[in-house]
Amino acid sequence: MVYFLIRFLFLKTKLQKTAFISLLVCYSIETLQLYQADWINEIRHTVLGRLVLGQGFLWSDLLAYTFGITITFLGDMYLIQKKKS
Repeated sequence: MVYFLIRFLFLKTKLQKTAFISLLVCYSIETLQLYQADWINEIRHTVLGRLVLGQGFLWSDLLAYTFGITITFLGDMYLIQKKKS
């Protein structure tokens, strides 16, 4: 979802840069989950805050983000190549 959002916002950006920015956003949000100040925990208690910021840090989430963005990036490359031919 993050890859598609970044791709939609920056259509003219190279695919590799889009994938890198997407990973950077996902990794940043996941790492931010290690920060447990009261003010940010209050935001996490809302539905939108929980969806955007998550609940807790998991190494497996980093792997899932990497896998998902890689698959989406490869699919995007394939579709662009198919469109050109």
